[in-house]
Amino acid sequence: QVQLVESGGGLVQAGGSLRLACAASGHTFSDYHMGWFRQAPGKDRNFIASINWSSGGTYYAGSVKGRFTISRDISKNTVYLQMNNLNPGDAAIYYCAARRGDNWFDSWGQGTQVTVSS
Repeated sequence: QVQLVESGGGLVQAGGSLRLACAASGHTFSDYHMGWFRQAPGKDRNFIASINWSSGGTYYAGSVKGRFTISRDISKNTVYLQMNNLNPGDAAIYYCAARRGDNWFDSWGQGTQVTVSS
């Protein structure tokens, strides 16, 4: 069973940066994609970015492209989300997720809160 544990959330001023981490365990991830999603109060959970664990290929939602960077450290089984130039619209609970092959994301972390003050 895949286990995902996020960390790194917190309070940051507008224009600031945060790096989220997601520690993954319970499986060999060579055929997985790892992703980040976020959910603001009263809104749907939305896709942010994903990375192919093996190739390192990445994909981003348009709203964060150029500001956020997803990466992974295979030796640590950890996925990162570097978030720069944050604005109040980025405030949400951020979730790490995993999917295997062509399946949709079906393993989720507990989430980490990101708050951006204006």
